[in-house]
Amino acid sequence: MQSNDSPCENLTFEIPHRFAKVSYNAERIPGVKDQDDLIQGANCQVYAYEFLRHFGKNAPQLRSSELWSDSKYTKETKPFRFLDLMLYNKTPKAYGAHVGVYIDAGCVLHLSYEIGHPVIQTHKGLMLNEKYKCFIGAKRVLSF
Repeated sequence: MQSNDSPCENLTFEIPHRFAKVSYNAERIPGVKDQDDLIQGANCQVYAYEFLRHFGKNAPQLRSSELWSDSKYTKETKPFRFLDLMLYNKTPKAYGAHVGVYIDAGCVLHLSYEIGHPVIQTHKGLMLNEKYKCFIGAKRVLSF
């Protein structure tokens, strides 16, 4: 798994092979059938939700604004823990927000159109990108 933030290069967490070479595909959105087939690519949300499912967290198939307003299946959280969903946007609005997954030590796994494949970056490093400069917040998937 590629990381372009040096603090994340020291992580001992091994990204499962199935998630390492997924390509970005904007047409693969939450709520559409067969989202677990990552061979066809994924958008950031589908990728994050499937990653959580791999670890036994059944994330709801919500778009970013729905995810942010949801309180039935997720809760707002801080401090961040492994598998928390992280939402970023160019404005402080959740609509159209980019979704990543918190791994550890301030590092977030995400799949973006800009890069085209999964990377691990620091939370602070993500916010240096104009498209992700506003951190909306973190959500933790509840057991259901």
